Amino acid sequence: MLLPQKYLDTMKEMLKDEYDEYLASFEDKRLCGLRINTMKISVEDFLKISPFELTPIPWIDNGFYYKEEDKPAKHPYYFAGLYYIQEPSAMTPASVLPIDEGDVVFDMCAAPGGKSTQLGAKLNHTGLLITNDISNSRAKALLKNVEVFGIPNLCVLSEDPKKIAERFAGCFDKVLIDAPCSGEGMFRKDNKLIKSWEKNGPSFYSEIQKNIILIGADMLKPGGKMLFSTCTFSKLEDEESIKHLLRNRPQMHLIDIPEYEGYSHGYIESSEDEAFHIEKTVRIFPHHMKGEGHFVALLEKDIDAEEIYHSKRRPSNDKIPDELIEFLNHSSYPVDYKDVFIRDNRAYIVSKDMYDEKGLRIMRNGLLLGEVKKNRFEPSQAFAMALKINQYDAVINLPVSDERVIKYLKGDTLDIDEFASSTADGWVLVCVDGYPLGWGKKSKGSLKNKYLAGWRWM
Repeated sequence: MLLPQKYLDTMKEMLKDEYDEYLASFEDKRLCGLRINTMKISVEDFLKISPFELTPIPWIDNGFYYKEEDKPAKHPYYFAGLYYIQEPSAMTPASVLPIDEGDVVFDMCAAPGGKSTQLGAKLNHTGLLITNDISNSRAKALLKNVEVFGIPNLCVLSEDPKKIAERFAGCFDKVLIDAPCSGEGMFRKDNKLIKSWEKNGPSFYSEIQKNIILIGADMLKPGGKMLFSTCTFSKLEDEESIKHLLRNRPQMHLIDIPEYEGYSHGYIESSEDEAFHIEKTVRIFPHHMKGEGHFVALLEKDIDAEEIYHSKRRPSNDKIPDELIEFLNHSSYPVDYKDVFIRDNRAYIVSKDMYDEKGLRIMRNGLLLGEVKKNRFEPSQAFAMALKINQYDAVINLPVSDERVIKYLKGDTLDIDEFASSTADGWVLVCVDGYPLGWGKKSKGSLKNKYLAGWRWM
């Protein structure tokens, strides 16, 4: 791997005696990780059914290394949202940001959704997660991943953070910014990033970061916490971005990150660094820990900062369609009809913490229940993923060894003769080993497949 000389010179100056050890880490095999979705299954229960050989990631409670040959993205449990595939170090930011149930949380640069799925699982069906990516194509991938995970209390945007801040200044309990960066920490994982670095290096991304980190701070409530992270080593993008924030937003301050052996602390090179406690920031180096490179900083807004958020919630609908009510009578999923909104014949449950979103580019606001059509209601894939097996009264539960599981995920019609007498005709929730995959329409011993076309097994 040919690394740019300018980059090597900077790393040699930064690491000094550790430089050779860092270079040697490029010869190590890259590590693969998955993170268990504790909103659907406990770590203990997943390990009982796991088809993979897993080794714990020491600093992530629900994170595990897996062997690359195991191919977890080609397993029905992945389609059931029981885990998310994520580089081990990339699990750190959302793990470090303390989330309390009921929080209102914003993930600013969220695609493809690894950190958002982690934040949403920590909220555990409470509060609100607003997750955003300015790229529409990337936001589509983000939407799929948070819906596969079964996160109901969300709003997915594809918007300029500056415009979001105009609407939600002072709104959030927690903000996560996994900032666009030059990607130096991922050179070992993806050497295509080296060419990108040569085209747009640290100075290019530093200017972007200086803008969005101020926006993130402005969206925090008094006493709120913000996690800023990058996957680069550059001091210009890391420490300098934090110092830019602290100079311009004096109500913000760094707070401690729980210690883990192998963390490297921020570089102190001036009296200003000491005054700002830059040593509280953390880097993950691949020659110290079993993961790629990362930088994280945890900040808090003063509790006595000015409270500036004021907004109104949209009024609820006057009438809920009878077709929707009839369908929901088959489900025990908790629905407050005051939180149900109908837009373009689609029904959503919108979080009580979500305020007027008009004027923003929205991919999804709330849990999509489904679509109201003439004299009928068609439930959504997102609703299936938010359910537990015992929350719907017509279920077909197949063992993972059953070849019909893969056929279902491919969109095929299934022969289900053995369920003919035990399950009524109509909408059924299809599950694997007790975990929902999607919907089907049962009729006379066969199942018409309703698995979402864009999600199918390829």
